[in-house]
Amino acid sequence: MEMEQFYYDNKIVKNFLYATLFWGVIGMSVGLLLAYYFLFPTLTEGISWLSFGRLRPLHTNAVIFAFVGNAIFAGSYYSMQRLLKARMYSDFLSKLNFWGWQLIILGAAITFPMGISTSKEYAELEWPFDIAIAIVWVAWGANMIGTLIKRRQRHIYVAIWFYLATFVAVALLHIFNNLEFPIALTSMKSYSVYAGVQDALVQWWYGHNAVAFFLTTPFLGLMYYFVPKAANRPVYSYRLSIIHFWSLIFIYMWAGPHHLLYTALPEWAQNLGVVFSVMLIAPSWGGMINGLLTLRGAWDKVRTEPVLKFFVVAITGYGMATFEGPTLALKNVNAIAHFTDWIIAHVHVGALAWNGFLTFGMIYYLVPKMWKTNLYSIRLANAHFWIGTLGIVFYTIPLYIAGFTQASMWKQFYPDGNLVYGNFLDTVNAILPMYAMRAIGGTLYISGAIMAIINVIQTIRQGQKVTDELAEAPALAPISKKRVAGETLHHWLERKPVQMTIWATIAVAIGGAVQIIPTLLVKENIPTIAEVKPYTPLELEGRDLYIREGCVGCHTQMVRPFRSEVERYGEYSKAGEFVYDRPFLWGSKRTGPDLHRLGGKYNNNWHFNHMLDPRETSPGSIMPSYPWLIKNELNTDRLLQKMRTLSKLGVPYNEDDFKFAQENLAVQARAIANSLLNDPNFVANYEASKKNAEVRGEKFIPIEKREIVAMIAYLQRLGVDIKAKKENAEK
Repeated sequence: MEMEQFYYDNKIVKNFLYATLFWGVIGMSVGLLLAYYFLFPTLTEGISWLSFGRLRPLHTNAVIFAFVGNAIFAGSYYSMQRLLKARMYSDFLSKLNFWGWQLIILGAAITFPMGISTSKEYAELEWPFDIAIAIVWVAWGANMIGTLIKRRQRHIYVAIWFYLATFVAVALLHIFNNLEFPIALTSMKSYSVYAGVQDALVQWWYGHNAVAFFLTTPFLGLMYYFVPKAANRPVYSYRLSIIHFWSLIFIYMWAGPHHLLYTALPEWAQNLGVVFSVMLIAPSWGGMINGLLTLRGAWDKVRTEPVLKFFVVAITGYGMATFEGPTLALKNVNAIAHFTDWIIAHVHVGALAWNGFLTFGMIYYLVPKMWKTNLYSIRLANAHFWIGTLGIVFYTIPLYIAGFTQASMWKQFYPDGNLVYGNFLDTVNAILPMYAMRAIGGTLYISGAIMAIINVIQTIRQGQKVTDELAEAPALAPISKKRVAGETLHHWLERKPVQMTIWATIAVAIGGAVQIIPTLLVKENIPTIAEVKPYTPLELEGRDLYIREGCVGCHTQMVRPFRSEVERYGEYSKAGEFVYDRPFLWGSKRTGPDLHRLGGKYNNNWHFNHMLDPRETSPGSIMPSYPWLIKNELNTDRLLQKMRTLSKLGVPYNEDDFKFAQENLAVQARAIANSLLNDPNFVANYEASKKNAEVRGEKFIPIEKREIVAMIAYLQRLGVDIKAKKENAEK
């Protein structure tokens, strides 16, 4: 049989490996800084672009899309070429994938600290970046499909099944979750086409399945390639891999609503999410078992080779996280865990162990292979393994304890019916030692990552530079398009990439369609409330400031129908209250109290002082201060564009609303400013700042034109519509 010679493109793999390590340290460093903010909330006081709310999406996006994303591309480009016995279809598409992805990440690193964010978890980037992501993602998919077409290997190995499913599923999720209207082509501001409950369902259909199809399925593909290679053993069970693949990609898409249990989401959608979440245990553990049992007969190598050590802990972490996930989807467990640090611990078991350790194991395997040398230091790699493992333990276990503590304290009552811990800050102060341990764990983990970088640099220095690696394989021989004698249906499908991609697309699309379409089209799912009105111009500007500052990262706006929450916050939240919320702001973590019934609870001066110095109004608070809100002039240049865009999306603003928008905003702002002037302390400070501005020859901004007034207007609006309904009913 005549052999064909060709070259593997190693340069694209190396570029993604460099990017993985670089962005990994950046993302982890930002996360570590955020962990220390809980202990030292005034660490970067007064610096808006270093505030917790603005940096949190930078951390999550850098770790997920920069660190993990680049690792996916590095591993997939390396393994696909060798599994298909072909160079990637297009060097241009490979370069577009690499440089486009890095520019998107750089854009995120610039815009998030500026406060440019949609606030939708794991999808915070604004509309120009969403378009860029789609283009770059299609470049990766087209390159993969093109390589499949020109392959020299007949059957498509299991790793590539997972890459194909990742491509079609993430494309589907990204497009539908990020349907949004920019207020202008010259603006980075947009509004979601979905509102309230519908936006929440679509977002968590995306959010859960971003974990499924960005953090799980591509890494399973990497597991199926690199674990057998490193262990020099075949995959334990081919049949199990088939069951694992199809059941996983079908079931995963149904599980998103378990993030919204006991919320205003329709009950049928919640229950559907619970059922399929529990079913996820089977395929998830099927994959874990297949991975671990592939190492049968190689346990002696596990003791001596750091690559296999990382893989074992990674697969075990995957098993733990995928057992815990369905458990957390049970309603009685979710009622305890949701909004607590238990969820943060759960997420980081997957992120640090499964994604992090599989990535490091892959890097330790790839770098010596690609530079034709041995790893610089086995001892340093083993030290990384142990310090990283210790970091995971120190990070997650204290957060589990913190979560249990929060849940217990939030729900305790005295015999007379009063809350034992009526002050939310009692809980915050109780878990500060756990936050300190978490910070230590994060420090250990990033120290291990730095060890990896040193080891990689030294390994590259002693190796050879091989940009294009020579390989050879026989040309793909013709074969019948129909099934041949003795060929199973799946074996036939494995040599038909187009058919496999179509069936994978159908499998991942069904769950989302069944849940989302009825919620969007059937009005009975979202009952309206007549008293709920659109936001006033000033409240709308305040809401956008709330989004800019990332307040949703610490505060929820969803009072669940539990006795403890109703007693603490007020009337539980109704679906009809959110019909004008684009995007929804229900949140997923209570570092601070829920705000959905905040309106009218405190006077305007309290809110002003709380933003200026949270510890003055709430002793023991770990909330950062927001002095720039008090100093900055409110920019209302885009107000009319915002209102007209929302009107196109269904918010019932009329021509008078547009015509008098600025006037109405000014009237409401003056009313709030006048109430602030009732405080003698405020007046004294205000007059002093006015005189200082005159002395320095600076422009003095009247209080009614500052951002803080818009923020106060929005906070005072929260939850008051239900109060209006009650008052009307009483009358």
